[in-house]
Amino acid sequence: MILCGGQGTRLRDVTELLPKPMVPVGPQPIVWHIMKGYAALGVKRFILCLGYKREAFIDYFLNYHARATDMTVSLGKQNGITFHGRHGEEDWDVTLTDTGDRTMTGGRIARAAKYLKPEDKEFFLTYGDAVADIDFSALLAYHRKSDKLLTVSAVHPAGRYGELAIDESGMVTGFHEKPKTERGFINGGFMVADRSMPERYLSTDGSLIFEQEPMRNILRDGKIGAFHHQGFWQCMDNAREHQLLNEIWDSGKAPWTRYWR
Repeated sequence: MILCGGQGTRLRDVTELLPKPMVPVGPQPIVWHIMKGYAALGVKRFILCLGYKREAFIDYFLNYHARATDMTVSLGKQNGITFHGRHGEEDWDVTLTDTGDRTMTGGRIARAAKYLKPEDKEFFLTYGDAVADIDFSALLAYHRKSDKLLTVSAVHPAGRYGELAIDESGMVTGFHEKPKTERGFINGGFMVADRSMPERYLSTDGSLIFEQEPMRNILRDGKIGAFHHQGFWQCMDNAREHQLLNEIWDSGKAPWTRYWR
């Protein structure tokens, strides 16, 4: 499940035209890079929680094959399209769900949870604006072993995000929003949640922010764990970071492609 509905106001020059997850890094939107990382693990089903400019996602995925290869369009009575050659390796099942134009993250997750299947014991949860060379297999294994309802990825960037406090066993004991210090861990956004988490801690209320009361309540119950990631992590929160990610991609050595097949 990927949260894709925000407006990305700090990337305003680009997001006036596109929602932030659709902003390109190289030839593809950043959300595609994120999905490729999960697909390397074998994850083929995705739920995109849409809101702001959701039509950009609809256009992209409906025309995915048409954008990737040559084609012949028959305009006569027997309308049809013939694709020539390979048209992408992705065999993904992508659910595009409208979770509301101004809905906050907690409400988006709760509204999209109806597309989880009964057999899904847990699900990956992330945001549509960061890439990392996280080993998702190791993250999932850690979550299952920890017996927590929510596992977050703990990373080490500059401290303008909420900082996590983690004990020696890997249990999250507290968190503080946007500390002035640049030390410590932050939630890198690549999470695993138990199937029951939305029903137990969330509601479809559009004002519900996942990172506030719901996470505090899960923390209160001792059900948040942290997977330590010491490798590459980079969000795309502003124009400088957008340029940085494109420069890394253009170098041909993008670290977040480490596990891609």
